[in-house]
Amino acid sequence: MSTHTVLGKEVRMPVRIRLARAFMATYSVPAAAAQRLIDYSGLEILRLPGGRAMCTLVFVDYIDGDLGPYNEFGVSFMVRHHTAGPAGAFGDLRALSAGRAGAFIHRLPVDGEFTLAAGRDIWGFPKEIADFDAQHEGSVRRGVLRQGGQLIVDLAIRTGLPVPQRRGGSSFDAYSHIDGVTRSTRWQMKPSGTHVRPGGVELALGEHAWADELRSLGLPKRALMASAVDRLAMTFQDATPV
Repeated sequence: MSTHTVLGKEVRMPVRIRLARAFMATYSVPAAAAQRLIDYSGLEILRLPGGRAMCTLVFVDYIDGDLGPYNEFGVSFMVRHHTAGPAGAFGDLRALSAGRAGAFIHRLPVDGEFTLAAGRDIWGFPKEIADFDAQHEGSVRRGVLRQGGQLIVDLAIRTGLPVPQRRGGSSFDAYSHIDGVTRSTRWQMKPSGTHVRPGGVELALGEHAWADELRSLGLPKRALMASAVDRLAMTFQDATPV
């Protein structure tokens, strides 16, 4: 079992999140535009039929975990696993349905200094400090994110129908990139109280540069789906350079 020292505090691996909650919007975006946005990582966007890619915007409220309580917002893209060979016709679609793809974390602002330091030092996650106003209860979940007084996103979702949970949860590789290094982290999740619906998203983009990145993908537009998770447990393993 490895340990890391973060701001004078010992963090034992794996890091466990005992309780969090989240809501998210998933979009179909042009694969070529998404690839240009993440070219710096050296990873390849998972290309779906019609030259499309999957982009997810997510607000997470970490309530009880090894890194303490904090808020987080993520912009992620589904990517080919770094060990995958040529995809071939519909190969990326098969990889996605079989759980053999990864998620690249492009943006990951938070509102806590300790999780900022841990996220960057242990996993290479691109965490930055931002200001959050998030509502994780009720039939409408809403998150507003600002940095330096500039609006980045104002995201609201309407909760949908409950969906059954996969026994034992799920796991996949989360990819990150800072300081010229791309890393892979095994990420296990056990959600419960999940609700999903097609569409059901309202998104407003602000004047921040990160909002302009989302505009380059054609957002705001109709989302593929909205999801909310009332109870979420997670485990993060050590990161490995790829």
